[in-house]
Amino acid sequence: MSSSKRINLALQGGGSHGAFTWGVLDALLEDGRLEIEGLSGTSAGAINAAILAQGWAAGGPAGARAALARFWTELGTLAVASPIRRTPLDRLQGNWNLDDSPAALWGDLIQRTLSPWQRNPLSFDPLRDMLRKQFDAKAIHACENLKMFIAATNVETGKVRIFTRNELSIDALLASACLPNIHDAVVIDGVPYWDGGFRGNPPIWPFIYNCESRDVVLVELDPSVRKGVPRSNAEIADRLNEITFGGALMSEMRAIAFVQDLIEQGVITGEIRRPAEDGPDPFHQRRGRSRPAGRRQQVQRRARVPRLFVQAGARGGNPLARCHV
Repeated sequence: MSSSKRINLALQGGGSHGAFTWGVLDALLEDGRLEIEGLSGTSAGAINAAILAQGWAAGGPAGARAALARFWTELGTLAVASPIRRTPLDRLQGNWNLDDSPAALWGDLIQRTLSPWQRNPLSFDPLRDMLRKQFDAKAIHACENLKMFIAATNVETGKVRIFTRNELSIDALLASACLPNIHDAVVIDGVPYWDGGFRGNPPIWPFIYNCESRDVVLVELDPSVRKGVPRSNAEIADRLNEITFGGALMSEMRAIAFVQDLIEQGVITGEIRRPAEDGPDPFHQRRGRSRPAGRRQQVQRRARVPRLFVQAGARGGNPLARCHV
């Protein structure tokens, strides 16, 4: 039996809940029995993927763990100055919910009244400033051992844009994490982008076209099922966001399950035609159209549908590694 197993990691977005994903990644990297071939991510998942990759380029798994720890430690330090805090009653009750925080309520009112441009005309963005210190584009572009697929949503067409490793930049990461009610659209090469979660949270299909491993480990932040009916405005908004940002992933997993059923029934072979070098671009959304098909387009390369999805939790990092080996 091999001492390691090659997998792809799909990292879901979820704002500051991305620290949960950090816990999962730290456990998997420490265990050392999973070899990462590809990374996909959206929003906080995209940032986690980028920080992991640049740390990996500098020092392998240990470097990736150190880079993630530096990023989230600094982010936590910045949060100390935030006016959005738990009320004294919440502290006494052990409640970590911020819905009753006066600053959070005031911020929600401002958010509903003014557009991002109106309330932030100078485009002040602490996350951009932090990424300028933490993000190393050259290191990521040089990390040829990892394939990367970061999702953003084209505001004008509504289509997904996949940024690959060599295309990653601070703007690409901010585009993937751009919530339209909080930030102005991020413009890259004249194209405006919003959060990638609207079209892929996280995207799975790039693994099918570009990776050999059939196994995908999904680190999920938003629950697909939540019992009970939301009552307060905050609870309704939270659940609506969970359903909205989980819709693309659910549709993609349903499509993959359908294809797997067809393979098991012998209706199809399970092989797909990967684009040749001068054939159609699988990420044509980023250019708005496909390149003309060349003669080499007919060259067929083997690719298989992913066969395994795992919902990972921070506490289950090491068991997750064991179940894959």
